[in-house]
Amino acid sequence: MIPLSKFLKHKHLNTLVVLLLFLLLLTVGAVPGYLSGRWQWKQPPSIANLKELREIRNKGLNLPGWQTVNQIEQVIGQHKWSLQIIKQADSNNQALLLLLPQNGPRNQPEVEWTDVSGWGKLRWGKWDVAQSRSAQFTATKPANSTENGKIPVEATFFRASTDQETFAVLQWYALPNGGYSSPFRWFLADQLAQLQKTRAPWVAVSILIPMEPLGQVETTWPLAKSIGETVQSTLMGGPFQN
Repeated sequence: MIPLSKFLKHKHLNTLVVLLLFLLLLTVGAVPGYLSGRWQWKQPPSIANLKELREIRNKGLNLPGWQTVNQIEQVIGQHKWSLQIIKQADSNNQALLLLLPQNGPRNQPEVEWTDVSGWGKLRWGKWDVAQSRSAQFTATKPANSTENGKIPVEATFFRASTDQETFAVLQWYALPNGGYSSPFRWFLADQLAQLQKTRAPWVAVSILIPMEPLGQVETTWPLAKSIGETVQSTLMGGPFQN
């Protein structure tokens, strides 16, 4: 067992590294803009595939191995999401796929997970979270990519109990070269991209898989992981690539 003092030391060290990286980004990115009178966050680079991202709201995603039972544009919080009911081919497995794509060059992830929780309470009476943990999986880059291989995704995985349904939930912000559960990680990726005169477009992903009431969420992890890999790979091979 790791001593608590050692754990806290590592935790503080990781926090310090993130803060130093944040200050470096501000220094490298902000000072040249200040001297030239052109602030990057006032005039951010454009997003080349913004049209394709916006179309997700109307069309959802065509996922290999899955059929779309229904897809609509759903208002959740202050934003319009794609709500897509999917069914696995030759199986009884079903899931609810919620997607919120970036809507403009100044649009950034903020309180999407809070919005989903609020929407869940409104729709099913409550939204009690349990058995939450960090989850990792990998997705495959498209075959025509110049950087073939696997890319890592860090998500949040938990059980959400309502008055009517119980769900295993997998959530993350999908980016062209990875995914993170925290919006701050997207901010760092976007700042690094802006130094290269590009951007880090994003799509908030929330997958809800029906499960037995008050059951163990880990029993659904193989299915959740498989859907997560498919969604991330589809985004990288479609909207993020166009």
